[in-house]
Amino acid sequence: MYEGHAEREITLPVNLDAQFILGPEGAHLNISGISGLAAKTSYAMFLMKSVQEKFDDCAFIIFNVKGKDLMAIHKPSDETPAQIYQVLNLSGEPFENVRYYAPRDDDTVTSYLPPADIADYLHGGLMKKFAYVYEDDRESLEMLFADIDDTTQTMDSIISKIIDANDYDFSGISTWKSFLDKVDELSRRGNSKEISVLSWRKFKRIVNKAIKNDKMFVDRQIDSKRECRLEDELKKICAGSVSVIDIAKLGTDKQAFVFGDVLKTIYKLKLGEYDITPPSKIILFVDELNKFASKDTTKNSPILRQLLDVAERGRSLGIILFGAEQFRSAIHPRVTGNCSTLAFGRTNVLETTTKDYSALPATYKNILTRLEQGEYVIQNPIFRSLLKVKFPRPAYKQFKD
Repeated sequence: MYEGHAEREITLPVNLDAQFILGPEGAHLNISGISGLAAKTSYAMFLMKSVQEKFDDCAFIIFNVKGKDLMAIHKPSDETPAQIYQVLNLSGEPFENVRYYAPRDDDTVTSYLPPADIADYLHGGLMKKFAYVYEDDRESLEMLFADIDDTTQTMDSIISKIIDANDYDFSGISTWKSFLDKVDELSRRGNSKEISVLSWRKFKRIVNKAIKNDKMFVDRQIDSKRECRLEDELKKICAGSVSVIDIAKLGTDKQAFVFGDVLKTIYKLKLGEYDITPPSKIILFVDELNKFASKDTTKNSPILRQLLDVAERGRSLGIILFGAEQFRSAIHPRVTGNCSTLAFGRTNVLETTTKDYSALPATYKNILTRLEQGEYVIQNPIFRSLLKVKFPRPAYKQFKD
């Protein structure tokens, strides 16, 4: 308060009520703002670290989607933690109980993390290479078609055929190579009774691009010491654990594949399909949410369907979505509309004139165009009006390119 007037300036801690972020009163957080200056990831990480310290029964799944930004969150910052952490009754320490997962690539992983760090993480048991095995993961193939307009549902029909254990064409297949060979065969002769040759050719183009020659898809037994299936790892997550899944170096189609697979796993976990008692709350954080929940995403997208289900039913299951994007106006309204907490970072004038900002008073729209890094305008049910806040720099190591 009274910023810029040293003799009158007052710093006040702002407390958010967990019942409106983690439930049961409300849930989910959406953060928007232009790239760089808005510091969306830093704000989300600040809030998640606060939750880790103050809430005992919560696990975290964090997607690293840009460079190596979130690949050292267990290490302390190179800078002295800001004194404001003491005012907020927070430790100013990095995240605890962190495990990293990156796509398998022969002896290493597909990641922007420096090779020396990758070797240290793997050797120290801090990181595992995740892979996909045909017999266990063929049901996730639908995630490769999240951005494909399938109005005739022929791709859905093909995937259903592949999943069917009694199907004549795909029974007995146990490897990705055999699977691709069968798809190649059907793309030449077709299946006249059910699916046309042209549909099989379209399917072949998509799966070949994603799977062929990609070391993330393996046809051998997984080395359990350094390798894993994400489903096997995530269904065992415990309270306080932080799982960082590195998808930054993958193409958009495979990012969607991994994200959708994780989302499906967490949903199955909370629905009791694994006969394991999970933490009462699981926070999923993903930046660049527009890749998976854009207004332009096809309606038949399996990932969009799951995200909408999480937004609308996740609170009751204990699945909490923390999402961030540059432009809130690009996100599906059923996702943002179900977020009880909204954080607005710096944005441009054109964005504030969109329908998504129509409920904001003109004064706050002007404020949004002038916010500095580390500042946000917060909308939460416990506040009678919008509130401008600051947050400290992250207490974990950040890579400086």
